[in-house]
Amino acid sequence: MDNTPNPARGTIQRMDNVAIVVDDLAAAKAFFAELGMELEGEATVEGSSVDRLVALEGVRSDIAMMRMPDGHGRLELTKYQSPPVRDGDPHAPANTLGAHRVMFAVENMDDIIERLRPHGAELVGELVQYENSYRLCYLRGPAGIMVALAEEIR
Repeated sequence: MDNTPNPARGTIQRMDNVAIVVDDLAAAKAFFAELGMELEGEATVEGSSVDRLVALEGVRSDIAMMRMPDGHGRLELTKYQSPPVRDGDPHAPANTLGAHRVMFAVENMDDIIERLRPHGAELVGELVQYENSYRLCYLRGPAGIMVALAEEIR
């Protein structure tokens, strides 16, 4: 494979954000704020360009952009006002096709889990230690969003 730069070829610059459709925008914002993300901005989007972009008619959605503390990653939380959302399985197992989970590197995982519980967080399985390198867990939050936490063992 030739990795020689080609100025005429399009290139990826960075991953800008991951979008997650939620049913309760306020609950999702509170959950990710408690995790340590910052609200970057909010907007309502609609109109023909939005309809054409997502291949739906009559789109009106509220979005909240949550930014990582280091400023390098973002989550776009989207609440559709119209058209009606299609139900997914908020308790789908980890081996379900499609978007799986978002993982965050954390410090003091036990404290984070306890702070997220009042925001609806539930452990999916168990908090485990992987070899001598990480403590890991999967949590399910608002709208069934699966979040993984990884704490490096030092």
